[in-house]
Amino acid sequence: MKITWLGHSGFRIEIEDQVILLDPWISNPLFDPARRGEAMEGATHVLLTHGHGDHASDTVAIAKELNIPVVGIYDLLSFWEQKHGIATIGFNKGGTVRLGNVAVTMVSATHSSSYPGGEGPVYGGTEAGFMIAGEGKTIYVSGDTDVMADMAIFEDLHHPEIGILAAGGHFTMDMKRAGYAAKKFFDFETVIPCHYRTFGLLEQSADELAAMLPGVRVIEPQILEPIEL
Repeated sequence: MKITWLGHSGFRIEIEDQVILLDPWISNPLFDPARRGEAMEGATHVLLTHGHGDHASDTVAIAKELNIPVVGIYDLLSFWEQKHGIATIGFNKGGTVRLGNVAVTMVSATHSSSYPGGEGPVYGGTEAGFMIAGEGKTIYVSGDTDVMADMAIFEDLHHPEIGILAAGGHFTMDMKRAGYAAKKFFDFETVIPCHYRTFGLLEQSADELAAMLPGVRVIEPQILEPIEL
């Protein structure tokens, strides 16, 4: 399994027979556009947590360019399928879809979801996280969220070994809250923070998160440097 950061909350996840682009906002300020092809090579699906531009704004273009389906919340994707003619796999909270040999379960997050419209924000379906299971491991993708008591249920049902946690603060959990969530509700082997370092408004270091999780491998990702697990 390889997990490669694309900046902000975007990841390339190579697992089983799939290459999943998670929230691939590759026009983010940290990503070198000259490496776009490297990020997308062999991708099989785009997996989207919600409709905000810092997650979804490159999705339709990538789906069209690569001729791959977008996987995520039914409301938004059914609209995009009609409007943009892209292939989609829409589902909802508690549902599981099979992407080749990989099982993806949608779980709750607590945030918001919209995209810009002519007269203000447009409803973008609800925000979500995912459990991605394959190669004998489960990855919990928190999506943009605060701490939730639901996380105890996620651990009971899925026992994820790997956590990709939004931890930049202001719009999501900060490092302290992400550390609390990981320590209180999960038994992670590995935690990868995201939704940070992109702008000065967000946290720039995961030192506090790592200090809160002794015995857990906390990895600060680097752009297009694969993490092998």
